[in-house]
Amino acid sequence: MVCIKVPATTANLGPGFDCLGMALKLYNTVEMEEIGNGLCIEVEGDGKSGIPTDEENIVYKAVLKVFKAVGYVPKGLKIKLKNDIPLCRGLGSSAAAIVGGIVAANVLSGKKLDKYEMLKLANQMEGHPDNVAPALLGGIIISTVMKDDIEYVKIKPPAGLKAVVAVPDFQLSTKLAREVLPKGVPFEDAVFNVSRVSLLIACLYSGDLSKIKFAVEDRLHQNYRIKLVPGMEEVFREAYNAGARGVVLSGAGPTLLALADDNFDAIADAMCKTFKKYGIKTSIMQLEPSDGGAIIV
Repeated sequence: MVCIKVPATTANLGPGFDCLGMALKLYNTVEMEEIGNGLCIEVEGDGKSGIPTDEENIVYKAVLKVFKAVGYVPKGLKIKLKNDIPLCRGLGSSAAAIVGGIVAANVLSGKKLDKYEMLKLANQMEGHPDNVAPALLGGIIISTVMKDDIEYVKIKPPAGLKAVVAVPDFQLSTKLAREVLPKGVPFEDAVFNVSRVSLLIACLYSGDLSKIKFAVEDRLHQNYRIKLVPGMEEVFREAYNAGARGVVLSGAGPTLLALADDNFDAIADAMCKTFKKYGIKTSIMQLEPSDGGAIIV
């Protein structure tokens, strides 16, 4: 039997739309073994009732991608999924499923693919590497897609950095979150984001968190998605008042994430109370960045 643990991820980190992501110490587990015949998929944990247990399962689809690439034909498969990453909340649940399936299948079929080849397969399924790259590789990943190739640089998360994560009790599909975005943006907004993401990467690389508040500002997606997350603007403000270094929409949302190196409990309390004002129940987690990606247990 093969067992793979895959970390949650937060994409964009504000201005790094579709090109920046960070792995977090919250995990999904994929267990897989070859059986005599057929397909058996079992699901435990978050989203259990809504996850397909047949050929439509996203982990199984990722497995088939690998088997086709390496020419492996199993007799049958048993797959067991244990999900701690909240589903459709902006914490990379689909990326974790894809990466978990790809890595497990690669191990089961003889480890014929290297990490770069697995990343390319994952990106083909996800459509962009901002979540799948840190899920596979860990750390903070800056990535760019050029035709069929992916170039990336991994940054080790700064010492002492934590993410205070407020997960609202409702789902938000990436498809809907993308539909509210405009077809184009003003030139000055593009320049704004280039300057912010450049500053953000410099801060993360150097470990200087003092300028993170300005570095996570964004004009490409967060302003358009505010209407999808009630209270978002006020949660940002109160998290800053409680001592957060930077506050962002995690991926497509609805999760909001505060980057901090102190005052974690105060930030968590402020975010929870503010969401409550809008009638939204939240789960709060304090997560360390994960410098490791998917691992074979």
